[in-house]
Amino acid sequence: MISRGSSWYRPALVMVIYLGLGAAGLGWTSLRGQPSLWQVPGRQDPWVFTGILVGLLVGLGIVFASRMAFFRFEWARALHRDFRALLSPLGDREIVVLAAASSIGEEMFFRGAMLPVLGLVGSSAVFALLHIGLPPRARHLPWTISSFVAGVVFGALYLWTGDLTGAVVAHFTVNFLNLRHIAQYDLR
Repeated sequence: MISRGSSWYRPALVMVIYLGLGAAGLGWTSLRGQPSLWQVPGRQDPWVFTGILVGLLVGLGIVFASRMAFFRFEWARALHRDFRALLSPLGDREIVVLAAASSIGEEMFFRGAMLPVLGLVGSSAVFALLHIGLPPRARHLPWTISSFVAGVVFGALYLWTGDLTGAVVAHFTVNFLNLRHIAQYDLR
């Protein structure tokens, strides 16, 4: 068992939470009789490699937009400070684990399992509600709105390529680079 004082405690907790979300997606998909949540139902020829390349480009584009917001808007810097206070200290291992677990677990649940049921807008709205901030504050609203837009983009990528891999790559890129930025820049 991993103790609270262990350097693996936070990464292990994150993995359990997001693996649980991914497992819930698999269970939901299975109960509906869908053969796979990784591929769009009915799609016979997924574009996996195209998805990986486009996912990387989409992720980099979202990161670029978040950096522009960081340098232009106080709400983005306030959000950065909030995340840094919540997550610090954040080491390289934790960044990789958090980015990988969240991108895989969230994409499996929101795009792979939920999108076929609620549609692109509905699944993106629920995804945005997960990114509301606790406690909810008006200054977190831009993060919630940008999460909705990212959900639409990730979902569109999933539908266009027919495979979840591109959406996972895009989501991982955003989370990994933004978490590194949060860990590296202290705005006191």
